[in-house]
This record gives sequence, structure tokens and C-alpha cells, in this order.
Amino acid sequence: MTNRSRVSTSGKSRAKKAAADFGFSPSELRTFRALKTPAGVQRCLDSMPYHLAGTAWSPRMVLREKTAHCLEGAAFAAAALRVLGFPPLILDLEADQDTDHVIAVFKLRGHWGAIAKSNFAGCRYREPVHRTLRELALSYFNVYFNLRGERTLRRYSRPVNLARFDHLKWMTSDKDIWFIAEHLCDVPHTPLLKAGMEKRLTRIDARTMRSEMVGHRKK
Repeated sequence: MTNRSRVSTSGKSRAKKAAADFGFSPSELRTFRALKTPAGVQRCLDSMPYHLAGTAWSPRMVLREKTAHCLEGAAFAAAALRVLGFPPLILDLEADQDTDHVIAVFKLRGHWGAIAKSNFAGCRYREPVHRTLRELALSYFNVYFNLRGERTLRRYSRPVNLARFDHLKWMTSDKDIWFIAEHLCDVPHTPLLKAGMEKRLTRIDARTMRSEMVGHRKK
């Protein structure tokens, strides 16, 4: 009876450990755990060049290739946050006359922060000081613009927990994970502007544009 109990307990322990691996190798897990904090995850993303190709790499592929664009960076950050004990949440920022931006979001002491990979300097990390997701989304508004200098951010989605895609191995797949981007297209988005505000928006000034495009990569 005692031996059986030990075997059973040991089996449960191993199963729990395997589940916590999320399919990553020990080396990959060490890399994620070494980041320690959301800010550490952001520093890791900042150390990678912005990826210009039309791919949708998994976090494992990003680790392997050491480059990412915004969707890949958000998925990578969500996986890293998950290893560090946070839920793997991402959020879509939707723009008009511009591309969307995907960020990983996390909550500390009741306040929201974000991690992001961007080709624009100001569309990256946010400290966890925002009381609501609307506050967090609005923090990107003034530095979210297209190359004509138009302020383009209009809507934000609710957070998506990427655990819903565990059966598709979104963290470790060698195939593109476009299903995440497709899902974000179907998630309801909330407007940031009231009627009439859009007509009164000013364009980004030249100084702001230059500062935001420090490190900008072109094809």
C-alpha cells in the first residue's frame, strides 16, 4: 500500500512538472526563467532586430531565430509571462489607415502593463500603472501614427488568453501560428474615440516622428 502510494504521488508530481514545461525543452525554459520579470521580457525583445518578413513564428521559433515582429513578439512575451507565472494574455490595438499592433498584457497589484515588439520606439513597454485596459490602450494613442503623420489608433480588443490554443501548440510549433491573428480579427473591439473627435486630430510633428522612428527598419 505504501509503495503504491509513493508511485502514485510520484506519477502525479511528474505529470504536474510535464504540464508546467508547456512543451519547451529544459534549455528553453531556462532562457525564459532567466528573464525573471515583465521588464526582463521586454529587454529580451528589445535585443532582437525587428523582423520584416511576413511570417507568424511561434515563441520557440523566435527563440531560435532571435528576431520578431509585433505579432511574434506578443506571442513570445505571452509565453514568457506564462513561464513566469502570469496568464498568457494578448490584446489587439486596431488602427485605421495603418497596421494593427498586438501587445502582451499583464497585471501587477491590480494595474495593467504591457510588453510589445515594435518598429516604432514608443509602441513597446508599458509600466503596470494603468487602472483599466482603456487607460493602457490610450497610452499608445499619441505615438501611434502612419508614415503620413496621421494618428491612427481607433479601437482595442478584450484580452485573449492564448491557453485556448494549447491544442495547436502555439508556443512550440514549427509552423506559422496565423490562427492567433485570425482570432484577433474576430474578437470584438471597443472604440477609443467619441463621435467627432477624429476630425479634430492633429498630425504628428516632425520632431516626434524622428524620435519615434529611431531604430526603424525598412525592407
